[in-house]
Order: sequence, then C-alpha cells, then structure tokens
Amino acid sequence: MAFLYNTWYAAGWASDLGDDLLGRTFLDLPVLLYRDDRGKAIAVGGRCPHRFAPLHCGRKVDGAIECGYHGIRFDEHGDCVLVPGEPERVARNMRIPSYPLVERDGVLWIWLGQAEADLTAIPDLSDRLSNPKFTHVTGSMNVRANYELLLDNLIDPSHGQFLHGALLKRDGFFDVPHEVRQDGMTVSSERVIRDTAAPPAYAAFLADPDSSVDWWTRAQWDPPGTFRLDNGVTPAGANRDAGVRRCGVHLITPESATSSHYCYAAVRNYRLGDREADEASRSWQHTVFNEQDRPMLEAVQGMMGTAEFASLHPVVVSGDQPAMRIRSTMRKLIERGGGTR
Repeated sequence: MAFLYNTWYAAGWASDLGDDLLGRTFLDLPVLLYRDDRGKAIAVGGRCPHRFAPLHCGRKVDGAIECGYHGIRFDEHGDCVLVPGEPERVARNMRIPSYPLVERDGVLWIWLGQAEADLTAIPDLSDRLSNPKFTHVTGSMNVRANYELLLDNLIDPSHGQFLHGALLKRDGFFDVPHEVRQDGMTVSSERVIRDTAAPPAYAAFLADPDSSVDWWTRAQWDPPGTFRLDNGVTPAGANRDAGVRRCGVHLITPESATSSHYCYAAVRNYRLGDREADEASRSWQHTVFNEQDRPMLEAVQGMMGTAEFASLHPVVVSGDQPAMRIRSTMRKLIERGGGTR
C-alpha cells in the first residue's frame, strides 16, 4: 500500500514517552522513540542493521542506544558509535535512519519522508490543547484496521446515531441539511438540529437538562490524519461557547496496510479542573472509541481482508461525500510525490 511520507504524523502523546525505549511501527517503518539525557524526544530506526534485532529491546548507555542482541551502539543521528571488539568498524554501512521529531502542544510529531522536514507544516492544535478556556484528557489505542477506515469513521457523524445510539441518538438527525465543504485540502462535515432536547451525553452538564437547545456535530479533517471535532449543545439561539462543547482532537497514523495508531483528546469547556469530570470524559472515550468504534472498524477490516477498498466496489450513499473527498485528496497528495521513500 502507498502511504503519504513527506508530511507530519502523530507519533504519540508526549506524556506517554518517558525513560523507557518505545518501539513503534509507522507506515511499515520500524521506529524507536526515546528521550535523551536532557529529556529531548528522539526518533531513529527501530531495527538494528546487523541481525535485525528490535532496538527497543536494548538500552540507553552513555547517550547512545545499545542493541540488546550484540551490543552495537547508535547515537541520536543514527550513526554507529561502537561495535564490540571492532573499534574501527563504527562506520560507513552500520547505521540506522534518524527522523525529525518535534514536541508541540503535547503531541510528538514525526516526519518519515526523505524530503526536508517543513517545520511550518506541523499542525497547530494550540486552540484546543493549550487554550485556557478548555481542558482535556487524552488516550490512545492501536486499531487493527486501515487508517482510511478510521478517517471514514471520524468524518461521518451519522454512524453515531446507531453505533453510539445510547449516547448520541437524536430524532431528526437525518432531516436537517448535511453541510459538506472542502477548502483546499481541508474537508469538513456538519449537521445542526435546532430547538431540540439535549442528548443524554450532554444533558447532565446543563443547568437545566430539560431545556431546549441547538445541537451540532462537526468534523474537520486536514491531511494526512488530523481531525478537529466540535460537538455540543447550547441554549436555543445562543452562541456555541455559551453551551456545552466537546472539541475533540483525533490523530490517525498508519502502522501498516491493516493497522493504525489512534491518539485522541476529549476537549471540553465545562467543569474545568474537575477530576470527576475528567474521569467521566475518560469513561466516555473508552466506551465510544475502545468498546464501540474499534470492534466495528476491526470487523470491517476482517471482512475486507487485504483487499483494496475500491476493488470491493463499495456502494456509495450521499452521506459518504466527505469520506470520498478525503480519499480522493489523499490519492492526489500521494501521486504528487509524497508516497515514495
């Protein structure tokens, strides 16, 4: 499968990278993540070129990574600095890749392409993850499904009426306009139901749970895998900031053709600094993403096997418009040269 390489992907939450060596696979590439003695986050190839041992099974020694198999060491640039018993062999063909890794807004961003990394292209999530009017809790999981299935899932809020029906079902959802927009490479999808009852997931946080509200759900995608979700309720006719908002951040990074890394943040504008509300957000995330989305996406991948999406001739309905725009945009970006290494 072709991937888009010359771009920034989320390698994980910065808070999840501590003193231990962390082995990951991104875009079929083995990667080792770790922090140096100063705490700086580093990303290098995760496979020793000698006998292909996973380097996360080694250890940090004197600022270098020592392979746990034969003790060969590599520095943060991927250069070999020691071959035990062969001091002159620290050389030429004994090295591993080194990848740009930037820590910003609590996210580790990695560049896996061969083109020079463009620091100005790192997604800016400060409006949600570093904004004092919001608070957030984070989570992550591995999903045994192709990353485009996750993109489909996040841009299409209609599945929430069924897969997440106990929490999000709304009468009249399919009766209101489905607004789909594309601005350059950005694709968004939105529905608004006005003057309605609040869904159970929001009613508990309203001063008057039985009051009439405007309810909205919006998803925005930026390539290759950054989603900004905005869902909530507000007193009928009021500004959205006057109500209960959940402005989630979802970051999708391919692991392989049939598996993906999924990082998510539940961002809210109510009950800031409230640990009980934090736990409620974590519980909601676990229910929706781990117990509902993940099993369904993995079941879909199981039905597809290793077949390409288009080769199965999927039947497209009107609600698929934003997902198909995302797929088309990704194809164009890959064809422009971002899909090779």
